[in-house]
Amino acid sequence: MSDPILDAAGCVQLQARLTRNWNATAGPAQGPPESTCPLLAHVALNHWHNHRIWALEDQARRVDCDDSTIADVKRCIDRENQLRNDEIERIDDEIQRRILALPVSARPGAESFSETPGSILDRLSILSLRLHHMGAQATRHTAGGEHRERCRQKTEALHAQSDHLVQCLTTLVLRLGSGQARLYAMPHFKMYNDPALNPALRAATTGAEPA
Repeated sequence: MSDPILDAAGCVQLQARLTRNWNATAGPAQGPPESTCPLLAHVALNHWHNHRIWALEDQARRVDCDDSTIADVKRCIDRENQLRNDEIERIDDEIQRRILALPVSARPGAESFSETPGSILDRLSILSLRLHHMGAQATRHTAGGEHRERCRQKTEALHAQSDHLVQCLTTLVLRLGSGQARLYAMPHFKMYNDPALNPALRAATTGAEPA
């Protein structure tokens, strides 16, 4: 990667390539290939979990199966979402490590941003999936011309959104690398999957009343 912290355009190209590969597979897609770059490995894993969530969300909208099947799908979505959030935090941890290795420190009064690089990359990951699937709808031969045109226009808008986020991420990374901004990573501290923190889970495992 050309930038010592993060190559935003390169990450988006990686997401797009993985999206194409996974959706070109006839059977169940495999996870991302191993990478010698820890940052790219976490970007790819975050994208993999978003890819899995996308497919599961489609299944969760089915009306031709019983409620227990939908409940199982929803639990799978919950697990994938936890893993997706874990990778966002690992992306930010790796970026923080790279920043600390630079010979530049954050200046007094350096800017802080509400979004971290990891959260922007997660949004770009979802946009990559939307672009692929909306683009497929824009060329679906079994759909009517009006449907394809609407999807084509939406695809153009999604490309513009992606370009905008890449610009935002690139600017943020440049400011972090020059000391003009500081990375304020915010762990999500998800509570609902932890029996020690979720009273409903604690009650189910111990028999105690939820509190």
